[in-house]
Amino acid sequence: MQTFSVQDVERVLRLSRSTIRGLIKTGFVQPARGPKRQLRFSFQDLIVLRTARALLEAKISRRRINRSLEDLRRHLPEQMPLSGLSISAIGDRVVVRDGKNHFQVDDGQYVLGLDVSVENGVLRVVDHEQTKETRQARAAPAAATADDWFDKGLRLEDADARAAQAAYERALELEPDFVGAWINLGRLLHTRHEEKKAEAVYRRGLKECGVHPVLLFNLGVVLEDLGRIEEAIEAYQGALGADPNMADGHFNLARLYEAQGKEQHAIRHLGQYRRLVSP
Repeated sequence: MQTFSVQDVERVLRLSRSTIRGLIKTGFVQPARGPKRQLRFSFQDLIVLRTARALLEAKISRRRINRSLEDLRRHLPEQMPLSGLSISAIGDRVVVRDGKNHFQVDDGQYVLGLDVSVENGVLRVVDHEQTKETRQARAAPAAATADDWFDKGLRLEDADARAAQAAYERALELEPDFVGAWINLGRLLHTRHEEKKAEAVYRRGLKECGVHPVLLFNLGVVLEDLGRIEEAIEAYQGALGADPNMADGHFNLARLYEAQGKEQHAIRHLGQYRRLVSP
């Protein structure tokens, strides 16, 4: 069964890591753990997470959301159907369609519209409102400032990653120390498995912006994927030097130190991680 990482959830659903943790703590999803104790989400988890966020934003009661999500999960396939998937509200009914069949879910009065598909092996979850925003972004006059180009990149990420990349690059031409643009540009390249280019982007970002915990952490992840473990450890250490409360930095260091047999280092960072994420 295909599973998805936290980074996949951030990219596909455009959810922050803190939002993902909050939805997990609330009990909406219970992701599995991978061989390195990293969170792994199923296809059903992704749809439930996106739906939960939409319902929370619509100010639906927690009890109603839980009931709706339980019904939704029962009707969701374990894997993405080849025909794609659509979740929509029709009158007072929520309907799941898989291209051939449709199932009524709950009797909610909220509005929800999601289109889910697989393109070139990549899962895409797009809500109708985002699609409309994307069309507006493409039709809008040319952006003039770095902030304008950055915002345009955010709106285009799900629909056209290449156009989003160009928007971030344009923002950086106008404002070379725009740290958010360096972070998002590197992340886009990394998700396309262009690790070498992502590394170059993060290192250029550090040169232009100075020490930044997210740039260093993301660089560590890229270096780890490239198999350069010692350099990854150095990057994570740098991230924690800039932000000692970065829980994910402690977790990744604990995992790498454990793999190297450095138990004392691993225990120390794992303890810090647990302290930071505990309620």
